Order: sequence, then C-alpha cells, then structure tokens
Amino acid sequence: MESSGRCLCGSIQYQIPEKPLMEAVCHCKNCQRQGGSAFSTLAGINKLDFHIEGKPKRYIDEDTDSGSPVERYFCGDCGSPIYSALPSQSDVIYLKTGTLNDTSRFKPSAHVWCSTKQDWVQLEESIPQLQKQS
Repeated sequence: MESSGRCLCGSIQYQIPEKPLMEAVCHCKNCQRQGGSAFSTLAGINKLDFHIEGKPKRYIDEDTDSGSPVERYFCGDCGSPIYSALPSQSDVIYLKTGTLNDTSRFKPSAHVWCSTKQDWVQLEESIPQLQKQS
C-alpha cells in the first residue's frame, strides 16, 4: 500500500511507500525559512520509490550550517515545499510530510538541529534530540 500527497494547488502529486526509511523533525534555520514555520517534518524515502507527477522547481541552498548544499524542490505555482535532496545521499529524498494527504502515521524518531530550535518549541523527551546534524 502506498501513501500519497500533493502541493497546495495540486500541480504536483506523488506516491511513496507506506513505510519511509526514517522520519524526523528538522529545526535548522534554513528549513524554518523555507517553510515559514518553526520546523520541517521529514520522511526519508528511497528515490526509486518516489513517484512524482508534475515538475517541481529546484533551489540549491548553499548557505547551510553543515557546509553541504541542499537541493530544495517546491511547486513553482503555489510555492509548497515538496522535498529536499542532499548530493551526498543521491539515493534518498527527504519528503516534506506536511504535503501528505494523510499525516496521521507520521512518527518522528529524532529531532535534528535543535541548536537552532525556536525557544517556544517544547520537545518530547523520549525522542532523541541532536543539537547539530550527525
């Protein structure tokens, strides 16, 4: 069984496997800026298992705390962030899970870049918190 999602306007739609490789919450400043929110919810997906309809635009984010570029893909019509990719991990994409049609199964296994988390965000202590990318 697959999960599906789309951008706000529906120009981009996708299907992914029901079980992602990983799920996490990123608190880096660049994810905050891209999404206009306090953090970004992500699911790591094997690139071969990601089936997308529509052509997202790409922005190469080179001003990152890690020093490694991040390719950020988004809808050119409505601006919804769809996924990110790291050139160093060419077989995985990091889906922005807020675009899933059903977000009820999202269960993060970690919070990353907590060193730049917004002060008002309270994290569940049972979920690992990494101050920087490991």
